[in-house]
Amino acid sequence: MSSDLLTLSAVELLRLYRSKRASPVEAMRAVLKRIDELNPLLNCFCYLAPDALLMAKDAESRWMKGEPKGALDGVPVTIKDLLLTRGWPTLRGSRTVDPKGPWNDDAPAVARLREAGALLIGKTTTPEFGWKGVTDNPLTGITRNPWNPARTPGGSSGGAAAALAAGMGPLGLGTDGGGSIRIPCAFTGVFGLKPSFGRVPAWPLSPFGTVAHVGPMTRSVHDAALLLNVLARPDARDWHALPYEQRDYRVGIDEGVRGLRIAYSARLGYAQVDAEVEALVEQAAMRFVDLGALVEPVDPGFANVEPLFRTHWFAGAALLLKNFSPQQKALMDQGLVDVADQGAKIAMLEVLEAAQKRGALGVHMNQFHEKYDLLLTPALPLVAFEAGKEVADVVKEKRWTDWTPFSYPFNLTQQPAASVPCGLTAEGLPVGLQIVGPRYADALVLRAARAFESAQPFPMPDVSGPATS
Repeated sequence: MSSDLLTLSAVELLRLYRSKRASPVEAMRAVLKRIDELNPLLNCFCYLAPDALLMAKDAESRWMKGEPKGALDGVPVTIKDLLLTRGWPTLRGSRTVDPKGPWNDDAPAVARLREAGALLIGKTTTPEFGWKGVTDNPLTGITRNPWNPARTPGGSSGGAAAALAAGMGPLGLGTDGGGSIRIPCAFTGVFGLKPSFGRVPAWPLSPFGTVAHVGPMTRSVHDAALLLNVLARPDARDWHALPYEQRDYRVGIDEGVRGLRIAYSARLGYAQVDAEVEALVEQAAMRFVDLGALVEPVDPGFANVEPLFRTHWFAGAALLLKNFSPQQKALMDQGLVDVADQGAKIAMLEVLEAAQKRGALGVHMNQFHEKYDLLLTPALPLVAFEAGKEVADVVKEKRWTDWTPFSYPFNLTQQPAASVPCGLTAEGLPVGLQIVGPRYADALVLRAARAFESAQPFPMPDVSGPATS
């Protein structure tokens, strides 16, 4: 039974708790056993809750009385190590953060999880301060992909995605400032949603500013909707937060996509895409035709926005490292230090101009979605490459932004965007389909992802596969 519990969704676990055919203690024991077996290989966690089983026993007691605490009572969930968690060190993958704290606060999303009765398993790994699209750092080392541990799981929420794919809990809490939920979900074959900016309250604000979102990472779309219900509850500490909508994102999620007008862009008009990835994504896009949608091959019509994103991201890195000493910087990922040094050279007028261009991009996409309900693209133009590297090809690429052309445009526009697994390459590596909706249309993105997931389910990996190299 314990191994079976590892493959179940949060929705299925809650159903078993309700009928008393399984308990939170059984679920947590199974998760901890899997972590004990696989974390030495995959390196998904940098901290484990010392009282995990005690929390599970409390949840079990509540279920036995028929008095669950909230919507996620007894469900194991992981927390990315960028999000403050009361009583736990939040080191952000950095040797420059003092483990002693104090650690007196929960980030809004973590606070909502506690209120809902979720069982906090531990902290998942991230690159230092979440600065890049893969997951390794000087503090905790290299995190690996369950489909092939020689490959990266992506990042920056790489530990969360790898843990999900490997069965180390059904739910994960991630952040996405340029693709950090969608990149690792695409590389590891799980589902992730970057909600509309402000949908999930965040505090403190990311040093990278208003491109950064907090969102759910799961193995099923229903679980993501359930988790978003909890995460989207209000918190006064985020003054960017959207007005709270008291809605259930599960309602209408199975209504399908019949009659929707959907744009499919294989390359956004400028990106280079691996042929096998492009073929799988095109097949996935055409599946929406089978589901009754009107799918039109069309690019959204904006030029490559990497320079625009770099201005925002590199300037944010400069702000982040502004008060760090040379001695502290020597302890850091030197890629982050280099990006911050470049960001420090960006003039104020360049930042203001980038903000203005960002606004124009947002208007452009608002108008695009007057005609199209959704936009489909590859989540990434390639599959997972060698773990421990920032880029797949050092000759063609300098920074992680060179191989993530489909993700960061929609951080700039603050639209909801999801990655849903859509197939395996001949090499046995996952490919992700990105579903982008108009701002605030989070429910529509979930609905479309659910329709695709229902038509094309996706397996979990056999983690007893290839060894590291």
